[in-house]
Amino acid sequence: MKLEHAINAFTALSQETRLKVFKILIEYGSSGTAAGTISDRLGIPHNTLSFHLSHLTQAGLISARKDGRSMIYAANVASIEELISYLRENCCINEEGEKSSCKTTQNECC
Repeated sequence: MKLEHAINAFTALSQETRLKVFKILIEYGSSGTAAGTISDRLGIPHNTLSFHLSHLTQAGLISARKDGRSMIYAANVASIEELISYLRENCCINEEGEKSSCKTTQNECC
């Protein structure tokens, strides 16, 4: 992953509504859900949601497909996994560039 892509993803997720939208879409997995469902769950107008969905789409974090008259949005799981891998890229590498024994608070990172 390139630095620019990581910055775009983090920028998109750094806004409260967009982060909530993304978390909702993660719940629905690859099948996704209609924009109306997201709007209802968050209690925000459709035009406001559309603005946030556009940012997430441009950052490559979600995808959209037409289903009849509805737009179905789904989280791009591969993109978020790539972002996590990017963050962990240098995990447990010491100053000499060698693997060291370190652990995160929940599990081994390496």
